[in-house]
Amino acid sequence: MTRFCDETDWGFGWIAVGRMKRTSHALLAGGRVWIVDPVDADGVDERIRALGEPGGVIQLLDRHSRDCAAFAARFGVPHHFVPLGRAAGIPFEFLLVRKGRLWKETALWWDEQRVLCVADALGTIPPFAARGEGLGLHPLLRLIPPRKRLGGVRPRHVLCGHGVGVHGDEAEAGFTEALSTARRRIPRLLAGLVSRS
Repeated sequence: MTRFCDETDWGFGWIAVGRMKRTSHALLAGGRVWIVDPVDADGVDERIRALGEPGGVIQLLDRHSRDCAAFAARFGVPHHFVPLGRAAGIPFEFLLVRKGRLWKETALWWDEQRVLCVADALGTIPPFAARGEGLGLHPLLRLIPPRKRLGGVRPRHVLCGHGVGVHGDEAEAGFTEALSTARRRIPRLLAGLVSRS
């Protein structure tokens, strides 16, 4: 089962309903539609085509292969695997979140619309968000939050790879709070995880 979310003039998201609420996005920028960390679902291809001509599939996290290759093949577009910096022909900047042997992740920053799109760095569902948090940092990033890597942006929209995004004034405030309180809210996050189990 799938539901659509994060509806704007320049794009939309869709959630594969399940425990981890895997969320994908289609963004209309630079005259093309960019498909981010997609999961196959009924009605998505039609929605993408209605939005515009696909320009490429962007995979923000090495282990988020999801259905990226299938979407790229179906639409006849390139599959951009964890891009970094500025890539030719893509209207976004890609910010390094983590680069390790077991975890490579970048975040998409779209300055024109002040959109930050992340794969696993931030989320709005447990275990990302602790009680009382609308947006939370991944549990494994909380000890050493990527403040220097992500802290230079002021998003109006935060689109997550897990859960519904955060929009408007809540986005920048929630993003800033998630980075600045990540460590001290670890006990609250752990308490919430224990109470749910």
